[in-house]
This record gives sequence, structure tokens and C-alpha cells, in this order.
Amino acid sequence: MKNIENYINTAMGRTEPDLILKGGNVVDVFTGSIIKADVIIKDGIICGVGSYSGKNETDVTGKYIMPGFVDAHVHIESSMTSPAEYAKAVMPHGITTVIADPHEITNVCGEYGLKYMQEASEKIPLDVNLMLPSCVPATPFEHTGAVLTAQDTKRLAPDFFGIGEMMNYPGILSCDSETLGKLCSGIIDGHAPLLSGHDLDAYASAGIKTDHECSIVEEMTEKISKGMYILLREGTLSLDVAKLIKGVTPHTLRRCAFCTDDRFVGEIIRDGSIDHCIRKAVSLGLDSVDAVIMASLNACEMYGMKNKGAIAPSYAADIVVADDLCLTRIAQVYKDGVLVCENGKALFDCEAVDTSKVTDTVHLPQITADFFTDKLSDSFSAIELIPESIITRKVTAKKGDTLSKVCVIERHKNLGTKGIAYVTNYGITNGAIATSIGHDSHNVIVIGDNNDDMALAVNALGKSGGIAVCSNGNVIASMKLDIAGLMSLKPADEVTKEHDALYKAVKSLKITDKIDPFLSLAFLPLPVIPEIRITDSGLFDVTEFKFI
Repeated sequence: MKNIENYINTAMGRTEPDLILKGGNVVDVFTGSIIKADVIIKDGIICGVGSYSGKNETDVTGKYIMPGFVDAHVHIESSMTSPAEYAKAVMPHGITTVIADPHEITNVCGEYGLKYMQEASEKIPLDVNLMLPSCVPATPFEHTGAVLTAQDTKRLAPDFFGIGEMMNYPGILSCDSETLGKLCSGIIDGHAPLLSGHDLDAYASAGIKTDHECSIVEEMTEKISKGMYILLREGTLSLDVAKLIKGVTPHTLRRCAFCTDDRFVGEIIRDGSIDHCIRKAVSLGLDSVDAVIMASLNACEMYGMKNKGAIAPSYAADIVVADDLCLTRIAQVYKDGVLVCENGKALFDCEAVDTSKVTDTVHLPQITADFFTDKLSDSFSAIELIPESIITRKVTAKKGDTLSKVCVIERHKNLGTKGIAYVTNYGITNGAIATSIGHDSHNVIVIGDNNDDMALAVNALGKSGGIAVCSNGNVIASMKLDIAGLMSLKPADEVTKEHDALYKAVKSLKITDKIDPFLSLAFLPLPVIPEIRITDSGLFDVTEFKFI
């Protein structure tokens, strides 16, 4: 009662506000209008929007006051930084809340990974709403570092915000009891690329309400018509805003939000996160206020986050102050009424978190060149990479074609399993790249044009994992990812510099334009994205959901 009385008294002018944002242009996400008004804050809550004065005024005359942005689906691990460094990178861009699915680290470290993410998320100002991964592993067709059963999911679910993306849509459609047993929370994220018709009806009937895998407007519209929410994704590799923006109409707007899914920290620092989604959507014709609505109120409502996502009385004082609606410059970011970022810089530090249970996670023998020896038939199935997409095509190749050899090696328990295949459109020459990032089971994946460099690249990963680039018998660039072979212990700026050095190194390997040399590789093992993938158990046809 005391807090409510404080809010009322503050609104009535009987109690001094903690903060008054004076003279700004408030973005009203309820009416779609811009209101010139002051905003008063008490105990982290907005208490009034109107004309106010007092001791604690901050002049924001001419600037735009809008709700903090929400990333509606993200894997923090894909930033390659710890949650603390991730927060320092995204919050200056106006992101105050994320819906985070830690299934990357969980596939490597199991419940130790979940515990690490929980502890790390508690020590930062960013609101990290952790979903409990539903697919550890994503499918039963590969080896992973851990398994979360339906029983495990039910036991752990009360400590999480909801159930993470359900990628095993064949398990849903076949009413597999283990898969259905994981649907034990009110909020369930989806992952259903190209699912349509009766299959989509069945998937939505399971209570799954979101999807971030739409790649065409028709798919987006059908899913919205079935009662789902659509997240327009703009990650590092998957660039879907331009493909889907025409599907955002006055009728569908309130069923749409933005997400980044997988976005490297360097891109966040340079180009932004959800603010980048807003700018891109507006450049493609979306109204500026509508874009802000998608980035704030819509995301909060679809996830049942009450009293968040608006500049209005009783709402959390998660606030972005920007020079203009195009977010040319974000001047200030407030979290629960506290200034946390100003002029592009984070103003907070974070406590260290124990990582001892989530390091030294790569367990492999010494690899030699003959490990990659294989016998090719005259013609065989191969993986065709599609530029700027994680979707692949199944094609028929033959000896003599220009191909890159790829191999996935189980790295969690030193089982010795491996899968070898061939890729078109990658184009690597005189070298190899190896990484411990291989969605979602995160086995080691290596690609190259010769077995010697492939072996050298894998061995260069060591026990910690990371990324290694080799050419002509030399390691020409590498990056250590101590936390689960996925995230660095270093500050975001240093991670960015190391990653830039990797990109500089791979230029000599003549990899195809518009193919990201690292992310395209990292998604090749993911056996829930059409059409064809390579796992440590072999070449996998996703459409048929069976090995080739």
C-alpha cells in the first residue's frame, strides 16, 4: 500500500518525484500520437504524463521519450559475450528487456549452463526473462552435451519465464508424449519454418503462440491468421525485416514485434539491436510510431508483461530518450527510473560470476588429416548455401564439382562420432575454418579444401573452444571462447577486435560474397532448418526428417 500511496501522492503533486523528464515529446503507444509533456517517476514507476515541475528535473526539450525496447527472442550466447558484456552493448541502444533462450549453453553444459545464465542475469540491470529450453537436444539425431527430458522440464519450469522455442515440430505433429510433456508453461515460443496448412493448425493447437522463422509474407500472414504472434528477425545472418515488412498492415500490426535471435556483439555495438530493426523498418515505409509500438508494447503484451512497454502511469520507468524518432542518437536510457546509459555509453558495472562449471568443454583426441578421409561415389547429395539465409537446399553433386568439405565432430564426451559432407557456394580456398559453435548441439564443425588444414584448425580450438582459421599449414587467426565454447570472458570491445581479425584473415581464403564465413558454418549442423544439414551422425534431410 505504501508504494501505491507514493505513486498517487507523486501524481497529485504532494510528493516530490525522483525524476522529472521535462519538455519532451512523448511517444504514446496506445493512441499512436506524439504528446508534448513532462514525465514524472517515483520508485521506478511512471506516475504521470502531463505538466509537472519540481526539484529533480532533467531537460529533454525537443527530444522524444519512448518506452524501452524489447528483444522478443534472443540467444545471448550468439553475441559471443557474457550476459554482463551483452548488457553493456545493448542497453545504450535502448534495449531494456530481452526474452532470452539459453539453449545454446544448455546443450553444452546442461543445468550448469542454466544456473550460470540465471546467476549472470541477476547481476545486471537489463531485464533478462529466461525461457527454459525445450529442445536439448533439438532432435534425437545428433549427440549433445546434455539432455533435458519432459520430467526435467516440469521440474525446472517454475524458475523460468516460459518454455523456449519448440523446434521439434515433427514431435508435436506426431503427438510424441515426451515432446508434448515439455509444453508445461503458459508461455511457449515457437520455431516452425515454412509450416503451413493442417500442420500449422496442429502446431498452434499445442498452445504455441510465437514464431520468428517466417521468411515470406504469405507464411507470416497465415500464422497470424492462426492466432500466432510474428517476430520480425534481424540478426547477423537472418535478415527478415525487408522480406516481411509488407506483411505489417493496420490489421496485423498488433501481432508483430522485433527480435534479433542471433546477433554478434560487434554488430550490436556498431549498428544496434532492436533500434536497428526500427530504423530499417521505417526506411522501408513503416510508420515511426508503429515501429516503436512493435518494439515495446507489442512485445510486452505478447509475453504477458503487464505494466511494461508504454510511457503511462503505473508503467515501469524503462525509458529511451532520443534526438528524433529515427533514433539517429539515443541520448539516455533509464531502467526502472535509473539512468543506466548516456550518449552511447553504459554507466554501470557488473559483478563477476563463477564460470568454473561452464569452461573447458571441448573433449577431442588429437586430430590428424586422415580423420577426414572419405570415399565419394560418382554423384551424391550436397548442401547448397543460400546467401543471407540459414535455409539450405539439397542438391546433387558429382566428383570434380567445386565443393567445400565439411565435418561435424562430437565434442562433449569424446565419442568419436563424425559426419562428413560437401557444400556448394562456400568457396573456401587454401585453408580451413573450425569452430565449437555449431547450432544447436554445438559440436565442433570444420570446413576446408584440404585435410591438413582442417586437422590443424580443429586442434587449434583446444579445450576451451572458439574459432580458428588456418591456411597453408599455419593458424592465421583464432579466438578463444572459454564459456562453453560459445562466449568469451573478455570485454565486448576486445571480442569485437578479435572477431574483426578473424574476418580479415578469411579474406585470403576467397569465401563467396554474401556468405558469412562463420555464421553460415555455425548453422550447417542445425537439423530443424530446411532443407539439408550435417550432424555428427551424418547428412540429414530435414524435409523427410531422416538421414541420407
